Amino acid sequence: MDNEVLKAIRERRSIRRFQEKQISDDELKSVLDAGTWAATGHGTQDPWIVAVQNPQLMQRLSAVNAEIMGITSNPYYDAPTIVLVFASADNYNRERDASLVLGNMMLAAHSIGLASCWINRVDEMFKRDELKALLKEWGLPDGLVGVGSLALGYAASQPRTVKERKTDYYRVIK
Repeated sequence: MDNEVLKAIRERRSIRRFQEKQISDDELKSVLDAGTWAATGHGTQDPWIVAVQNPQLMQRLSAVNAEIMGITSNPYYDAPTIVLVFASADNYNRERDASLVLGNMMLAAHSIGLASCWINRVDEMFKRDELKALLKEWGLPDGLVGVGSLALGYAASQPRTVKERKTDYYRVIK
């Protein structure tokens, strides 16, 4: 069986080299909208999505992420857009719900010709007072924690190889 969604799932790859060119507002909106259609536990729609395209703020976010990671390179691979996903600290399903949001956005990005890569450490980044203040500045509610983020843009290169799926990945029990 095959269709466009299954094809996109098989073809999407994490990209770590981006063109400098910024994505269009329509492309960004399409990706963000896809995130809002992700399933959430009990239909809470608890995750919050923030897209950042401001170069100074992106540099600041990258520097904090790099410091936590213990590197000097840019953990967002110089992508022209960073997308951050937060959820309520007291939501039992926060990681699950936000992960589905991020997954939807990665598939949507691929389907319209954009590249993405999931970037970790957002939870640690937004424990810092200097970044917690941004949540208030952005008009987000209190009590949120970072779950994950995306580097988003146009691919500057594509992976040369694709890992084969392990043969015993799943079981069917009837």
